[in-house]
Amino acid sequence: MLDNKDLEIIKRNIENLMKEEKIIIDKKDKGKFTNFFLENSKKSFDSAKVLMEISNNIKLKESLGYPNFDGYLWVINSSYYSMFYMVRSLLENVGIKIKANSSIQSIHQIIFQALVYFFYMNKRLERKLIEDFQEASQESGEILGKEKARKLVEEYESEKEKRGRFTYELGQTAMQSKAKTSLERAKFFNQEIKKILEL
Repeated sequence: MLDNKDLEIIKRNIENLMKEEKIIIDKKDKGKFTNFFLENSKKSFDSAKVLMEISNNIKLKESLGYPNFDGYLWVINSSYYSMFYMVRSLLENVGIKIKANSSIQSIHQIIFQALVYFFYMNKRLERKLIEDFQEASQESGEILGKEKARKLVEEYESEKEKRGRFTYELGQTAMQSKAKTSLERAKFFNQEIKKILEL
């Protein structure tokens, strides 16, 4: 996960962003958007739960008119976004404003680094929470990219031959398992961050 070299890079990046005033610490205006980000976190988590429930329930899918519905990919994505917004609320709650949307770094990378810099490096968060957030971010990005590539390949391949049932079921089982893990990780992460917000 994070070694001393990674921590040094994060420290340098965040300090540079603060010098450039792309990250601002504003104690007077702290908490202004905390509830906004908390609400987005809750909505994202609720979406993940609903998608998981529908994806796992054949009768519900049929009653909704979508017998082949599969929302596992979006369970993973929504779970990650619930964590992302929870981190945004945590940063906002202490007055850390992120003004950066640099072409060099994505907002997701900056938020992760800010979490590490302001909460992990000073021992306000335990390592497991940082690792969970980083893993969720990586999985969400990887799976979305793989899913897009897979769909393009499948569209091309489907004209040549149909995928075998075994391969399809194996892929679905793996995606379902990842979705379940993502949902559980987001639930734990969000509960722990809320404890900090209540202090």
